[in-house]
Amino acid sequence: MARATKEQSEITARRIREVATAMFAERGYAAVGLEEVAAAAEVTRGAVYHHYRNKQALFEAVAAAAQQRVADAVTTAADAAGEPWDGLVAGCRAFLTASVTDTHRRILLLDAPAVMGWSTWRRQDAAASGHHLAEAVAELAAAGHLRVTSPDATAALLSGAMNEAALRIAESPDRDAALDETWADLLRLLNGLRPADRAGG
Repeated sequence: MARATKEQSEITARRIREVATAMFAERGYAAVGLEEVAAAAEVTRGAVYHHYRNKQALFEAVAAAAQQRVADAVTTAADAAGEPWDGLVAGCRAFLTASVTDTHRRILLLDAPAVMGWSTWRRQDAAASGHHLAEAVAELAAAGHLRVTSPDATAALLSGAMNEAALRIAESPDRDAALDETWADLLRLLNGLRPADRAGG
């Protein structure tokens, strides 16, 4: 009985989060009220507060789930690429592509830093996509596929560059064109980290 109750509670929490995700993505954090979320999720306002202490807590849960979806896209692309270098390249491209989708761009790039604060936003990013990036860079550096002084510093530099690039793409009136031109330059930066005998290969 307790297990069934727990499962139902998790289903309710997920339903609230999914409904809130759609509303935050379409209208932005400031324009969404918890009463609207409760009504759309077909639960009581008390049920929303039971799972999320306030609107910011709900948004943080929504953002964390969005970060994880982006990280999953990165992992899927990297794993499909096969070779470690190709995996890094594919993962970086997947990060940009997933971050600027209609579902994610407003939540992760436009609202999250202001609503949650940079420290919480960066912590979520580091636990999701940032974790995979750091692992990939460390693996490639150890195998001699990257010419870097510090894998940790390199991962931080790449993460910052890609987050700024994603923000630029998200704010562009033509996201597809902005993604293509940004990716072309990011790929040049990535290739610049390779030893001369491996660059372009």
